[in-house]
Amino acid sequence: MKGMVQRLRVIIRKEFLQALRNPRMRAMLVAPPVMQLLVFGFAANLDVDAARLAWVDEDRTAESRELFSRFQGSGRFDLVAAPDGGADEARDLLDRGGADAAVRVPAGFGEDVRRGRGADVQVLVDGANSNTASIVAQYAASAVARYAEEAMERSLRGARYAAAAEAEAGGGSGATGGAPSAPSSEAPLPRLVAKPRVWFNSDLRSRNYFVPGILVNIITLTTMMLTAMAVVREKEVGTMEQLLVTPVRPVELMLGKTLPFALIGLFNAAVAVTVSVLLFRVPLRGSVLFLGAASAVFLMSTLGAGLFISTVSRTQQQAMMTMFLVFMPFFLLSGFAFPIRNMPPLAQWITLANPVRYFVEIARGVFLKGVGAGVLWPQLLALAAFGAAILAASVLRFKKKLD
Repeated sequence: MKGMVQRLRVIIRKEFLQALRNPRMRAMLVAPPVMQLLVFGFAANLDVDAARLAWVDEDRTAESRELFSRFQGSGRFDLVAAPDGGADEARDLLDRGGADAAVRVPAGFGEDVRRGRGADVQVLVDGANSNTASIVAQYAASAVARYAEEAMERSLRGARYAAAAEAEAGGGSGATGGAPSAPSSEAPLPRLVAKPRVWFNSDLRSRNYFVPGILVNIITLTTMMLTAMAVVREKEVGTMEQLLVTPVRPVELMLGKTLPFALIGLFNAAVAVTVSVLLFRVPLRGSVLFLGAASAVFLMSTLGAGLFISTVSRTQQQAMMTMFLVFMPFFLLSGFAFPIRNMPPLAQWITLANPVRYFVEIARGVFLKGVGAGVLWPQLLALAAFGAAILAASVLRFKKKLD
């Protein structure tokens, strides 16, 4: 046992020295994590903080100006144009990409509001980007709804005042011999107001949704790539045969090749978590220890996949291409960027065989919801099962190649 520990220590030390001495390996240790953090932390932002608005007021009344004030007061719109040419000029502005939305208030809007009739407002939204269009349309609908609610309250309040004044005038006239007048049969309409409350990501920041998934991608990309490259490099430079004639056993060689990159993956994950919390202000509400334990379980899948890739590749270029061929389906079907519930049924079934999917759910659950093993145990169990299966298959094939 003591000899095994010593041999394993020597192999691990050799792997660290090779990884840190080789410029290509050093770049792989630093470039992918930094690139993903910067791109998804700063650039990948689906939020719409201020939509560009074109306002077409064909009514020019106090009511239309009040409606405009609701758009301005929401803090969600920046007025970029107030075309006098009507809807045609507003549509031309949308065609040229000069505005995200155009609101047209038709003539007679104020009169309809004052008389309590239905009043229409046209909202034109640039739908080239469906995500932005849906958000801007929601902002516009919210502003119109607030104005409509206030207009209804004023109308009901005016009706009650008029009814009260009429009742008071009829009671004081004495025409009925002083008999009290009957109370007005008009009662205020019941109001139902929905007040939604968003849990876990109250500001609806897309960064909070994306950044926890970066942790998953960093571990996946780093450990899978480095493990495959390290083993193939030994074959390519001809040092694998030298290792085989040493007292090192196949299991020791396998552990020595995988454990250093497992530690590197955990280190990169720790850096990613620290940067996410301190720089990007992503809330970390759950247990860091549980997240670390789940990362260690997930490493069985990524290290096993990297080890398996090394057995089917002869050169480092082949290993790199094979790794990306495996990584891209894992990434696209993980729910990192595209919600799984929006995928076709067949694709949703395929995601059940993707271990990356379960770790993405764990990372977001720990970061945003603050849940732990009591809620996420099915995902953790699935990770353990897939990791054990992938690692076992890779070890058997690796031993067979060595034999």
